[in-house]
Amino acid sequence: MASKAAPSCRLVFCLLISAAVLRPGLGWYTVNSAYGDTIIMPCRVDVPQNLMFGKWKYEKPDGSPVFIAFRSSTKKSVQYDDVPEYKDRLNLSENYTLSISNAKISDEKRFVCMLVTEDDVFEAPTVVKVFKQPSKPEIVSKAPFLETDKLKKLGECISKDSYPDGNITWYRNGKVLQPLEGAVVIIFRKQMDSVTQLYTMTSSLEYKTTKADIQMPFTCSVTYYGPSGQKTVYSEQAVFDIYYPTEQVTIQVLPSKNAIKEGDNITLKCLGNGNPPPEEFLFYLPGQPEGIRSSNTYTLTDVKRNATGDYKCSLVDKKSMTASAAITVHYLDLSLNPSGEVTKQIGDALPVSCTISASRNATVVWMKDNVKLRSSPSFSSLHYQDAGNYVCETALQEVEGLKKRESLTLIVEGKPQIKMTKKTDPSGLSKTIICHVEGFPKPAIQWTITGSGSVINQTEESPYINGRYYSKIIISPEENVTLTCTAENQLERTVNSLNVSANENKEKVNDQAKLIVGIVVGLLLAALVAGVVYWLYMKKSKTASKHVNKDLGNMEENKKLEENNHKTEA
Repeated sequence: MASKAAPSCRLVFCLLISAAVLRPGLGWYTVNSAYGDTIIMPCRVDVPQNLMFGKWKYEKPDGSPVFIAFRSSTKKSVQYDDVPEYKDRLNLSENYTLSISNAKISDEKRFVCMLVTEDDVFEAPTVVKVFKQPSKPEIVSKAPFLETDKLKKLGECISKDSYPDGNITWYRNGKVLQPLEGAVVIIFRKQMDSVTQLYTMTSSLEYKTTKADIQMPFTCSVTYYGPSGQKTVYSEQAVFDIYYPTEQVTIQVLPSKNAIKEGDNITLKCLGNGNPPPEEFLFYLPGQPEGIRSSNTYTLTDVKRNATGDYKCSLVDKKSMTASAAITVHYLDLSLNPSGEVTKQIGDALPVSCTISASRNATVVWMKDNVKLRSSPSFSSLHYQDAGNYVCETALQEVEGLKKRESLTLIVEGKPQIKMTKKTDPSGLSKTIICHVEGFPKPAIQWTITGSGSVINQTEESPYINGRYYSKIIISPEENVTLTCTAENQLERTVNSLNVSANENKEKVNDQAKLIVGIVVGLLLAALVAGVVYWLYMKKSKTASKHVNKDLGNMEENKKLEENNHKTEA
């Protein structure tokens, strides 16, 4: 509202210092400004035509005025009073709008715009409110860890440079934390800087944690008032390490307890579910009542089958809290009888056994010369083909790397045995004599011929397989001959002979000659018969020709007689 000066006072000075009466219709006007911005205050009075000048002032807490700006309506000049806090910060426009740059908390005052004529003084008050947004709240002095069932300071939430002061709120997993005796203690403090007049708010939180707080985020916020109303700013989340005692102990066996075999190293690992986990444990081995103090691991090297049993571990300070694991050290024994290199005679009997002793059922495979056998070998009467390299192999399928094998190299020896056979060529001109030999080691074969006859080719031998092979020779004897086959190895020398008769060849030759003569005579007789038949055929053909000629002569004579008869009639 505007005010009018008393009628008795005509001087401008009197008007300025007199108490003005606000005119109806003008009330309090508030300008909100952010800290550091420019405060703009319009003069809410219509400029009168007879205006002499305009002035701005502010009021001290005791109500006394402080003039800060003057503008003449005639000279269009602006004068700023010597007020240190507003030096170089003021600007008064032609319409008497006052601007104050770089708003400060100290600018929160009641300012008055005064327009002066010769008769009146018009006033319009403006209240300035300055707001400063606080800094983003931050959780500081955080506890390195929290312990369950213990009330402990979690940290402090701090927000700085606020005006007016704000309020701090704590949250657990997004839900507001309210003070609770013995569990949640919140202490709020605020402090104002005497120079900037800005507030710093601090809130400390003491909290009694539980295991439910593991990985739970804690945050805080500051709520403050700004030019546009109430606002809230949140801090970053903070997650705290929660310490809690061990409630359960577990034991691990490395490698897996289902795959431990003799010669392995076993590592026992004991774990407690507390935080931080226990660093030392007591380990109890089978048959040993006293525990062995160690870190959370204990290693046994090169274990044997007698290490099978129950293993336990416990806390050092709480032996009743234990964990156990049953361990089986798997083993596999194989005994092959006989084994190694064994030499036997053909026809001998040889019992073979492969005995298995294992911690569980094992598979057994027999191989001969790298070929899998359908069943285990058994020899009641040895043959040469039974010789070879036999392997008995066994394994535990569930335990990797646990397998055994033994081998038997069987050698079957025998003295040379000879059988001779004879085969005559279809032409009858040669004979093939074969000497079949059986024996081991391989016998050497030698031929001897007694009598005369030509050897068509040299001896030829077959491959030596399963102790057998043969040698053959082709001969065309001119007289009765004897062929002798000699087979010899390290065990014995064996000789066998076969007589071959030359008459058989001659008879064959005579028979063939007779056959050829017969064929020739037969061909000559056939040619003679064919000649006789041809002669008879030719003779018969000539007689038939004469009769035909005679018939033709008679026909000519008859024709001539008929012609003469026709002539006579005419």
